[in-house]
Amino acid sequence: MLTVALQSGSNGNCIYVEAGGKKLLFDAGISGKQAAVRLAAKGRDIHECDALILSHEHIDHVSGAGIFQRKFKVPVYCTRPTYRETKKRVGPIDNVHFFEAGATLEFGGVRVHSLSTPHDGVDSLCFIVEHERRRLGIFTDLGHPFPGLQTALEAVDAAYLESNYDPDMLWNGTYTEWAKQRIAGEGGHLSNDEAADLTKAAISPRLKWLSVAPQPRK
Repeated sequence: MLTVALQSGSNGNCIYVEAGGKKLLFDAGISGKQAAVRLAAKGRDIHECDALILSHEHIDHVSGAGIFQRKFKVPVYCTRPTYRETKKRVGPIDNVHFFEAGATLEFGGVRVHSLSTPHDGVDSLCFIVEHERRRLGIFTDLGHPFPGLQTALEAVDAAYLESNYDPDMLWNGTYTEWAKQRIAGEGGHLSNDEAADLTKAAISPRLKWLSVAPQPRK
């Protein structure tokens, strides 16, 4: 299984995963040009991607979704609530395949399990990609350490895990009180401390690597 984080952070999010001959994109928070160039640098052609799977409707995850579909003809997969909100931000998108939160998508021998998160999107999800008994977790924009997250993290061979903010820097920083409450709230993001606790508890011979990276505060 090959995976590349094309971008992560406040300026946009997009992860590429390749397994079993299938090429999947998770989120489209960057421009089509950026995605095409960064994939080309890895020897991959964005036109050959089999699916764009959206985690939620926040603009740093969907801003390029229309271009990915219209220009590169990548089919879009998302829940109906996510689509309704996404089209308000980027316009209508053709070739959309809907699924329910908690469902498993199948692309040949590759399975993508969706898990609901308490992040404040309308239907926010994280994902586990499975192929030939290998599992990759894409655990971003989580809200808080919800029931089932630790179990999911312990059941993967590799993972991207949100680590968004230092609590002291947040509360003593220059953000508005509303922003601070939202970031640290139940629907916001994982703190560095929470990510560290999850990581320590998940360490096992099975977990080969874990990428802890800052996520957007949108």
